[in-house]
Amino acid sequence: MVFLEKVYILSSQTHDSRKVNWIIVLISSGIIISIGMGVRQSFGLFLQPVSEVLGEGRTLFSLAIALQNLCWGLAAPVFGAMADKYGPARICMAGGLFYMIGLLLMAGFISPATLIIGQVLIGMALASAGMSVALGAVAKVAPKEKMGIALGLVTAIGSFGQFIMLPFSQTLLSNFGWQIAYVVLAACVAAVTVFSLGLRIPKEQQASTKDLADAITAKQAISIAFKDKNYLLLTTGFFVCGLHVAFIATHLPTYITDIGLTTKVGSWALALVGLFNIIGSFTAGYLGGKFSKKNLLAFIYIARSAVIAFFVFMPPSPAMALFFGSAIGLLWLGTIPLTSGLVVSFFGAKHVTMLYGMVFLSHQIGSFFGAWYAGYIYDLTGSYQIMWSIAIAAGIFASAINFSIGTPKPQAPAIA
Repeated sequence: MVFLEKVYILSSQTHDSRKVNWIIVLISSGIIISIGMGVRQSFGLFLQPVSEVLGEGRTLFSLAIALQNLCWGLAAPVFGAMADKYGPARICMAGGLFYMIGLLLMAGFISPATLIIGQVLIGMALASAGMSVALGAVAKVAPKEKMGIALGLVTAIGSFGQFIMLPFSQTLLSNFGWQIAYVVLAACVAAVTVFSLGLRIPKEQQASTKDLADAITAKQAISIAFKDKNYLLLTTGFFVCGLHVAFIATHLPTYITDIGLTTKVGSWALALVGLFNIIGSFTAGYLGGKFSKKNLLAFIYIARSAVIAFFVFMPPSPAMALFFGSAIGLLWLGTIPLTSGLVVSFFGAKHVTMLYGMVFLSHQIGSFFGAWYAGYIYDLTGSYQIMWSIAIAAGIFASAINFSIGTPKPQAPAIA
């Protein structure tokens, strides 16, 4: 990190400092997301062992993950507004501390209460040291002509953490048990607080938007956004993305063992989601700079439904599980650079972290439903089939919603 500090100071003194600084912010954001989301996506591996220790069905663990997602969504606009005002570095550093405390709490004092409290703290961590704050930082400093590819690249870098952390977490679980696994993951998260320093936005780049500082308040920005039909449609469609991601991330490994495959296949299927999401997110960001973002979103959602249907209705096998992880990975978080890019297209970068945070709240409400209801319906029926059917129908719905979004036209120059 001393090296990153030196690069930061040196870049601020160079003639081309703006170029160097936005690259530092992009790399730091990617690493932060990589660690935070990589650990987050491994929680599905803990569903079975933790549920067995607690003597509960799958509903309790699913509820804890659902509350994490809901807290994440509720806190995202708040931390987003704070990041817009005070800078993303401080907010992200606090998020790293929340994350470590949540993991250590669950490792040391497991009970229904500490499981829920720990996951709520992690939800706050992901809101303050996760996608919305990191992408907001990149959106503020990246050159306009590179915005789409920058957002796609940072999401792709972040996805690499899922590919690395899932096999790593499964190895910890298999060899040392879930408590030691939580402690080691907490140690990994400590790096988030370090790389938060790379999110400092240089003063000269803050000054370049100083004329916008008093032009419109956060409250006015929200008011404008919620009167915009396209923003509301985008927000509605993003609910489905959350439903898909939380359901699959939380329950796919267990579903795979339910259909007679091994835990190793389950962890690798989820790891492949992260690996192929690197390709999918980068490609979505790149294409979003050349083609209609809302049409690309519509395609992603309908393609998800097709992949899910193919996986569920074909005979189970390791090859099919790994194919599903790869295919759904291509469609996994490509929605993020496209969705955040649309927010910037509609309203500019001034309040992007907060406005994207509001859209993300809808995503997390969907995540709450996807994580919790899947566990509830399994305990009720002994099967995930109803939830898979809901996921397929929801993808078709989201595709239609996003296709009906109008062509982005910034509503107020003061925001851009």
